Amino acid sequence: MSLPTQMSLHGFIATAPELNFTSKGSPRFYARIGVEQFRKEVDNSFTKLDSTYHDLVMFDRAAEHAYAQFKVGDEFVASGYVHEYEVERRGRSEIREQFIARCIGHDCSTTRYAVDRPSRQVPPGQIAQASPANEPARLIGL
Repeated sequence: MSLPTQMSLHGFIATAPELNFTSKGSPRFYARIGVEQFRKEVDNSFTKLDSTYHDLVMFDRAAEHAYAQFKVGDEFVASGYVHEYEVERRGRSEIREQFIARCIGHDCSTTRYAVDRPSRQVPPGQIAQASPANEPARLIGL
């Protein structure tokens, strides 16, 4: 069986995130995002190019959580898909695209943060196995 994967995107929040609602009342997160671009040179070094800018959208509970957590400048990693749509502009039809994120998180390689984990209840018939410091306990069946 193959490993299920999704498209991913690494970037930064370029404009103040917005939370609005669809016509059916579902929460919708929107932000303009930047993606840094680099060119690999013959000597294996990299040259930084201008960033590109795109639309990022999320829906429902994920939209509410993202709106509460992300600010301008935050670096993120998101998974989802690209959605293309058509708009009328000055009498001409234009194809645009946006990244629909299913999940998003701060980039842990550039962001300092603390994880607030909810306490876990051990299901009946299992016990928590002791683990070394800084590792979560593992559950084992009885």
